Amino acid sequence: MIGVCVVDDQTLVRQGIRSLLGLADDVAVVAEASDGDEALDVLVREPPDVLLLDLRMPRRDGIATLEAMRRHGIDVPALILTTFDDDELVLKALRAGARGYLLKDVTLDRLVHAIRTLASGGSLVQPALTERLVRAVEASGEVPDFADLPAPEPLTERELEILRLLAGGFNNREIADAAGLAEGTVKNHVSNVLMKLYVRDRTRAVLRALDLGLLTGGDG
Repeated sequence: MIGVCVVDDQTLVRQGIRSLLGLADDVAVVAEASDGDEALDVLVREPPDVLLLDLRMPRRDGIATLEAMRRHGIDVPALILTTFDDDELVLKALRAGARGYLLKDVTLDRLVHAIRTLASGGSLVQPALTERLVRAVEASGEVPDFADLPAPEPLTERELEILRLLAGGFNNREIADAAGLAEGTVKNHVSNVLMKLYVRDRTRAVLRALDLGLLTGGDG
């Protein structure tokens, strides 16, 4: 059973998410919090497997909560679940340590899939958001904070394909089905992508790929 803590300042939203997740066989809401301060208390006292985190909250908002988690070494995967689809907020949340980002109009199946993905060590950003992030980076020329990393090693065509599927929020099994590969082979490709981009997880791989133009039709 995957234990989830729901952090949202609206009681009805928390109750609605709890009711919906109650329909999943392997997911259960084990704690709730109305802001980041309450969330940090929960994370210290009884860490859940996944944190569902709203962005706009009183006292301590979602970004500040993520930053506090990083300072205190709290390693609970955080999934941003919000009504705000501002591109800058997405980038801020991911840079602050969020492992996933979904809008509140997401389906229950997609939400449960995202929770399972984060609980198993993966990352997920809603595909529509990823597409807009690509356009925003193209338009603004904004460069994520990767200046101190070495230049990436060239990716093969297959690795680029895997990277684009990662950016779409697909897990290893889905990538294997889409690419016609064995799941073990996909895992090896993902490891190679992380190594060549000098990043430690999938979310940072997608962000660095955006920075490098690898998801915008470039040659890589």
